[in-house]
Amino acid sequence: MAKDFPKRKDNYSQWYNDLVIKADLAENSAVRGCMVIKPYGFAIWEKMQSVLDKMFKDTGHVNAYFPLFIPKSFFSREANHVEGFAKECAVVTHYRLKNNPSGEGIVVDDDAKLEEELIIRPTSETVIWDTYKNWIQSYRDLPLLINQWANVVRWEMRTRLFLRTAEFLWQEGHTAHATKDEAIDETMKILDIYADFAEKWMAMPVIKGVKSPNERFAGAVDTYCIEALMQDGKALQAGTSHFLGQNFAKAFEVKFLNKENKQDYVWASSWGVSTRLIGALIMAHSDDSGLVLPPKLAPIQVAVVPIYKKAEQLQTISDKINPVVKALQEKGISVKYDDRDTHKPGWKFSEYEFKGVPLRLAIGPRDLENNTIEVARRDTLEKEIVGIDGIVDHVIRLLDEIQNNLYSKSLSFRKENTFMVDNWEDFKAQIEKGGFILAHWDGTGETEQRIKEETKATIRTIPMDDDKAEGKCVFSGKPSERRVVFAKAY
Repeated sequence: MAKDFPKRKDNYSQWYNDLVIKADLAENSAVRGCMVIKPYGFAIWEKMQSVLDKMFKDTGHVNAYFPLFIPKSFFSREANHVEGFAKECAVVTHYRLKNNPSGEGIVVDDDAKLEEELIIRPTSETVIWDTYKNWIQSYRDLPLLINQWANVVRWEMRTRLFLRTAEFLWQEGHTAHATKDEAIDETMKILDIYADFAEKWMAMPVIKGVKSPNERFAGAVDTYCIEALMQDGKALQAGTSHFLGQNFAKAFEVKFLNKENKQDYVWASSWGVSTRLIGALIMAHSDDSGLVLPPKLAPIQVAVVPIYKKAEQLQTISDKINPVVKALQEKGISVKYDDRDTHKPGWKFSEYEFKGVPLRLAIGPRDLENNTIEVARRDTLEKEIVGIDGIVDHVIRLLDEIQNNLYSKSLSFRKENTFMVDNWEDFKAQIEKGGFILAHWDGTGETEQRIKEETKATIRTIPMDDDKAEGKCVFSGKPSERRVVFAKAY
């Protein structure tokens, strides 16, 4: 599987693209900039979806679904929002095709032009808030805690599978509240959920913080985010949670009668993560031998490969191993017993290694004689021979070890690649090498833009858990209240 597979240090971009395709995660579609998510890749997304959906529902949220098409006029109601998304919008102008009178193919029927053009949703704030005005009349209708799982379209010119595509899958939560404090609490609650998911399920350490005004979501008062560091030294925004204030409520006239019997605008939040998390998962853990998946999100956690020459041997091995497979499945572990006779064991070993299966078990005639089984870990590529009798408990322990090891390894990588920088020359030199840079910033959008123009680095986040320490801006030399996180990013 890994033959002619590029090394990360030689061409990280090619390594990533080849890995996505050769590991059967996704492929480019006939539509430019769009992808086909293959079953193995979609199985990872389904696991992510299942975990997050439960976390949302455990905190009182419910799912709904809103239209794919948004009237163009909706976008003009919130000025910052339309400005932020205008260049990425795909627009539907007609509803019918007809045969070309010249006989050369199909053309748009100009008699079937829409009275109002429709935007294919890049995000759903506008259509949802137009709906909420019919749902909310009193404080008794609040809070409204709704999430939807959907696809969105943002017309991208430069695309990369999972990381940036014209169409992608995501969840987007949209909540309405009676008070400002409740909306802010909701925003922070979801940020904590995202960070918890990233660290405990994805085994990927993240920094929680707030975005600078230049990087803020279009239409938000504040945008909070989790940022992760990939193995090539670039940052990846892994999730965002926005405090929208009353901006959309005012734009769509969403008012309610409060407890004081007065009309007021509701307060809002929105938040989302997307299939780019699969890209993050790949880049956080995978290596030159292929994909590496944390056990909690692996579609196949354990692959069992019988080694045999004759059908009778396979039957004997199956009789021995089937109770083990069943016992593991009863513990909630996803197991694949690969008894295909179309591929040799060595090929199967390579396949499961390349596709990131956390544990591989192999058993042959000699193992049967010794009542043993070979166990291979994907994270360390270590192998050991253990007794079959205790294999179930051993597998459970190893899966936990692998999950924890991947997190510890990623955390160590981030610490080793986080640098405190105090002058402009050092900043320019370090940003070319990659990593997170902690540097002072004077708080102005002008300085932030100049830094971006000169280095392509952006402020990824203003950390929430950092102690404030005054200093001088790394670029302007003006006073600064605290350090922020700079990096080049996906």
